[in-house]
Amino acid sequence: MRIGLVVNEVSGDQLAAALIQALRERVPDVQFEGMTGPLMEAAGCRSLATMDPVMGLFEVLGHLPGLLRTRRRLYEHFLRNPPDLVLGVDAPDFNLALETRLRAAGIKTAHFVSPTVWAWRTGRVKKLRKAVDLMLCIFDFEVPFLTRHQVPAVYVGHPMADQIPLESPDAHAVREDLGLNPQAPVVALLPGSRMSEVSRLSGIFAQTAAWLKRQRPDLQFVAPMVNSGIRHCFEQQWQAHNPGDGIVLLEGRAREAMAAADVVLVASGTATLEALLLKKPMVVGYRLAPLTAWFIQRFKMIKTPYVAIANLLSEQPLAEELLLDECRVDRLGPALLSLLDDAQKRDAIAQAYAAVHRRLRQDAAKRAAEAVLACIEASEKA
Repeated sequence: MRIGLVVNEVSGDQLAAALIQALRERVPDVQFEGMTGPLMEAAGCRSLATMDPVMGLFEVLGHLPGLLRTRRRLYEHFLRNPPDLVLGVDAPDFNLALETRLRAAGIKTAHFVSPTVWAWRTGRVKKLRKAVDLMLCIFDFEVPFLTRHQVPAVYVGHPMADQIPLESPDAHAVREDLGLNPQAPVVALLPGSRMSEVSRLSGIFAQTAAWLKRQRPDLQFVAPMVNSGIRHCFEQQWQAHNPGDGIVLLEGRAREAMAAADVVLVASGTATLEALLLKKPMVVGYRLAPLTAWFIQRFKMIKTPYVAIANLLSEQPLAEELLLDECRVDRLGPALLSLLDDAQKRDAIAQAYAAVHRRLRQDAAKRAAEAVLACIEASEKA
């Protein structure tokens, strides 16, 4: 058996490496080749191309010629040497076009992590129908939507839910490890992982921290930064609004920052899911560039009542979302303070998030491997 794997993001490399191991447990002599990251190569996947992750419109434009050449080379290789299945992992802008062409040529295709067609630009679901024989979904609510639109889909659970223990770590021990006072309350600030996000949210988050400190002088703050450039951006805003007041800035270690916290102020995105899995009450803040915000609102592009993944997964929205013009100090500060002052509410939220965690914890790599093998087997019988 030979399977093609195509990734172009760090998270995709992690997912694919786990899937390789799960497939090898079931089919020891299975062979893998494709567009790889270091974890995939370490797991034994033959590299036809190396992933080249890039974010942002102008950055993508600069890399576009090389990405298109790589995609064409992969298409021609798989056409000359058809594998049993080609699986694209996330990176939909890169993978879906490749999958569509390969499927049209008679090669079985699958995709791991559904694009958020259920949330916005729902017309994209037509592309999925043409692109894949199987969609591996990490959220259970995606399957009914995709099935309704004739996209074969199976729920495998969320890999992050497998990685994070059901039992939350002891916050006091984590605080001590991070150099915080174990006995004093902590607010974690997560203004995003991209410079565009951090540049819009750092000032608001820093001002909110200053407001909170005036109400609760015993508060401590911790903020994980994904790289030195983002750290510098955040630090400038922090010093402008909190001169002399300390904050523990971390290189990465977002999970530890949230584990140490009583409450979390977080940008909308995957970090809200991480906060949920760590059972942390949160307030979600987000701002977009004015033109982008106008465009999304004007054409009603978002089709869900909430944007935070944590709220989409919970039976009821437990994280207050303060977005666009609502993302202000006078709204963020009181929302966080109400959580800090209400231990009973924090406990109730933690219990609700634990129930979601159990639902998401499905051994995603194992279930994905089983679904992939079933797809190949069905193809062989057809």
